[in-house]
Amino acid sequence: MSGVWFFKNNGVIRLVENPAAESNGGNGSGSRRKVLVHLPSGQVVSSYSSLEQILNELGWERYYGGDPDLFQFHKQSSIDLISLPRDFSKFNSVYMYDIVIKNPNIFHVRDM
Repeated sequence: MSGVWFFKNNGVIRLVENPAAESNGGNGSGSRRKVLVHLPSGQVVSSYSSLEQILNELGWERYYGGDPDLFQFHKQSSIDLISLPRDFSKFNSVYMYDIVIKNPNIFHVRDM
């Protein structure tokens, strides 16, 4: 996760992943969308059903004991928990990098 942190006088901070695009385009129209790539197959993860299938193959199981607004996965062999927004349109680079860190050499985040 790279970018520039902007701090305001009122204490609000935010990360801008591509500050040049934001300063040139105003609303980030020049910024590139991130995608999660499954490295062994080379396929872009385009839905939760495909992601769930891959995570199941890696030993992750759905966890139903948490927030009903989230899809959650856990591994019995670790304390890790992957929490994703139920709406796939809100699946952004923060969630993608969480998956990458918890599954090294299996996933990669790329610019689209």
